[in-house]
Amino acid sequence: MQIDWREYDGGEFYDELISSPGYPRKVTRNLAKYLSGLSSEEITARRHSAELAIKTMGISFTIYSEAGNIDRAWPFDIIPRVISHKEWLKTERGLIQRLAALNCFIDDIYNEQNIIKDKIMPAELITDSVNFRPECVGMKPPLGVWAHICGSDLIRDKDGSFYVLEDNLRVPSGVSYMMENRRVTKRIFPELFENHNILPVTEYPNQLFDTLAAISPRPLEFPEVVVLTPGIYNSAYFEHSYLAQQMGVELVEGSDLVVEDDYVFMRTINGLARVDVIYRRIDDLFLDPEVFNADSVLGVPGLMRAWQKGNVAIANAPGAGVADDKVIYTFVPDMIKYYLGEEPILPNVPSYLCIDEEQREYVLANLDKLVVKPANESGGYGMLIGPQASQKERDEFAALIKASPRNYMAQPLIALSTNPILESKNAEPRHVDLRPFVLQGRTSCVTAGGLTRVAMKKGSYVVNSSQGGGSQDTWIVSEEEK
Repeated sequence: MQIDWREYDGGEFYDELISSPGYPRKVTRNLAKYLSGLSSEEITARRHSAELAIKTMGISFTIYSEAGNIDRAWPFDIIPRVISHKEWLKTERGLIQRLAALNCFIDDIYNEQNIIKDKIMPAELITDSVNFRPECVGMKPPLGVWAHICGSDLIRDKDGSFYVLEDNLRVPSGVSYMMENRRVTKRIFPELFENHNILPVTEYPNQLFDTLAAISPRPLEFPEVVVLTPGIYNSAYFEHSYLAQQMGVELVEGSDLVVEDDYVFMRTINGLARVDVIYRRIDDLFLDPEVFNADSVLGVPGLMRAWQKGNVAIANAPGAGVADDKVIYTFVPDMIKYYLGEEPILPNVPSYLCIDEEQREYVLANLDKLVVKPANESGGYGMLIGPQASQKERDEFAALIKASPRNYMAQPLIALSTNPILESKNAEPRHVDLRPFVLQGRTSCVTAGGLTRVAMKKGSYVVNSSQGGGSQDTWIVSEEEK
């Protein structure tokens, strides 16, 4: 297989690499020329090298199934996805703006609730939210930040513009795979990094540690930060251990921590050591069996009490998931205007709220044209892709919407952009999205690119790795080559 870009056609979709058959975009010309110059043997060798590196480095993820948990090697395609630095600067500003507004919203909802009093948002969206935590009312976390880490999913439509598809604020995952994708790409294409101005992603662990350290209740230069994981059977355990190792902090499970006198301590061979900051990768309901799920063995009894008294910081803060709701998502542009007094830099995908009677009737009448999503599912589960669904599936979803309209919203099926992947005979276009990671603390920053997820099946819009999707390295590149 030798790549011939004249035979590559993204069709009606915006393609990240090729503007039309045989014509790469300005920012991708060097990459396209290099790839087309590789022989079939060289391409095969690079693919095998990537597969070997992923196995050797132990990059894996877990799929939950009825047959049991399945540990799999990380699915990766060696062709990078390239974005111009000039375009990324605007995207970066939009992501920082968005997280700032979301944090203002969360703080408002657990305190004054002015956005409801001023009728910007209906009160029932909060009272009926499964992620609103009454236990958090009146809390004022350090720096006024509830969501310190956010993974917002971006897509391009046919016009080539970025749109925000959703925000992930509870326990957003994927950043370790973004970093490992870069490591693998550097191993198999070292020469490309000599000829491109590719922004690095390696500084993220330091930025994450600084963000966490800034919320420590003790003014220490190196506070005791830990990563709290549910354990080895969690699908994102690779990421938990990876980030703990990269930050140089302890990876702990709930049984490793204890609360005494409303302070959190870690059990060590030298006795108890006080913990200042917990980067938790456990959902709210499992954090503290004294407050939430009494049967949880993943959390720490008394943890919420220690947090409420300001003796330990938790990121993301309990209750932040109230904004991690696909119905609340539709109000983010209004939040930006309301809290920041600014126009949104990044637009939302047009959306319909099933809680609104007129919009609900439109959704029900057009299920064959829309994507319907439950408010709080993730990983692509529980949704209906109307144009690809059967009449029976659409009828079943209509019944679900009528039974619980608050729990559903709908969007048109966006023509996701494409990027080439390597197939047996040539490169072929596949749909992609992008998850950049945003940090907010004393300062805010965005990863240089993010995790590009790719639908490996032809014609599929499903990019989630748990449902057969893969990934590619993401390059933010100056259009001026080295």
